Amino acid sequence: MASAHALVHSLLFLVLKTRLSSAATVNGSSPHQIVTRLIHRDSLLSPYYNPNDTVTNRAMRIVQSSTARLAYFEAKVLETNVHQLNLVPSFPELFVNFSLGHPPIRQLAVMDTGSNLLWVRCAPCRNCHGQTTPMLDPLRSSTYSSVSCRTPYCSYAPGSKCDERSDRCIYNQTYYDGPSSRGVLSKDQLTFETWDDGAITVPDVVFGCGHENGKFKDGRITGILGLGARMISLASRLGSRFSYCIGNLMDPSYAYNHLILGEGAIFEGYSTPLEVVNGLYYVTLEGISIGQKRLDIDRNAFRRTRRYDGVVIDSGSPMTWLVEGAARAVHSEMRSLLDGVLERVPSGSSSPSPLCYRGTVGRDLIGFPAMTLHFAGGADLGLDAASMFYQARVDTFCAAVVRSDVAGLSIVGLMAQQYYNMAYDVAGKKLSFQRIDCALLDE
Repeated sequence: MASAHALVHSLLFLVLKTRLSSAATVNGSSPHQIVTRLIHRDSLLSPYYNPNDTVTNRAMRIVQSSTARLAYFEAKVLETNVHQLNLVPSFPELFVNFSLGHPPIRQLAVMDTGSNLLWVRCAPCRNCHGQTTPMLDPLRSSTYSSVSCRTPYCSYAPGSKCDERSDRCIYNQTYYDGPSSRGVLSKDQLTFETWDDGAITVPDVVFGCGHENGKFKDGRITGILGLGARMISLASRLGSRFSYCIGNLMDPSYAYNHLILGEGAIFEGYSTPLEVVNGLYYVTLEGISIGQKRLDIDRNAFRRTRRYDGVVIDSGSPMTWLVEGAARAVHSEMRSLLDGVLERVPSGSSSPSPLCYRGTVGRDLIGFPAMTLHFAGGADLGLDAASMFYQARVDTFCAAVVRSDVAGLSIVGLMAQQYYNMAYDVAGKKLSFQRIDCALLDE
């Protein structure tokens, strides 16, 4: 079984090449643009892909991942170790590949816009059972160095402490309801493969070299790539600009999901103000329409009145979570359009969705009016039926826009971002998005 996983991992890196705008970096500078494929958890290219998966299996993961993510945000609201806490990647959605060190050691990390630190498993490693690929060994990388306690990076590292004997910065990335990663804050070169079998390297990238990784037993992924806004993140290192394009999440053969890092990130389409609070990305949602009908929602429903209130754009929750009044208005309109046309069925105790119907999204929701999220600055994000509903069973679909249990907090999830290129200009405080087939970015 281990050899099979190793083969899958090796094939994954042969297939998933990275396109870049230059062939190398010089004098510690950063490349203008790095374009790498994003791998969805259920993609044919994913080490998690299971050809025997059922519709019900996939639906359960959508629910589990979404509810776990909401629990993480709830912990943030309650300020439970907010400076150290992040979501354990128990149900990862998107992966990205790269290599660290010299000679380069291949990595497959979870992409997470809700955290800041890039960390990977390093040798020697406690509780790293099940990893079938080599780990980065600091003693064997000629470009490795530890980060001094006296650098600003150390103050931004989660749970940082100083090993005064060695002047090494020790980080401790704790997670909500799960294992932690503890190790040495480090620097090393990060390498991406190019389409022509060349390579490009970003020198002196700050990352966590994790030597103690809790009970994180999933050997198919080797770490977390945090794309939050803090100084310690890779996004900040590469100019505080990045974009990602997400296609059809339900199509395992779709191979054009992209992550673009650097000044060359693609900014097209609508733009709306972006605010960063504790490393999370907030936007201003002003209203919601379904079809031509503007829903009756209190104009203050999405306003930030406390530190963590408001609307977060997130890559970790498939579902979209809305504050109670907004969710109630959306569900009321959905019922008015579907009741009497399709048979309503119970959703089941494990689902947060109150609305389920007999039928299939692809067949029975043809022509269903789009839902539009109206953001500040006239930016409209349109959700079609495949972004508003998910197939819960072979003959049943449910709403993927659900009520948030966290007072004052809404989350725009990954399904709502399907078919869009989402671009983050952190320094410029702007989020741009354009509806596009991600395959066009390959041209």
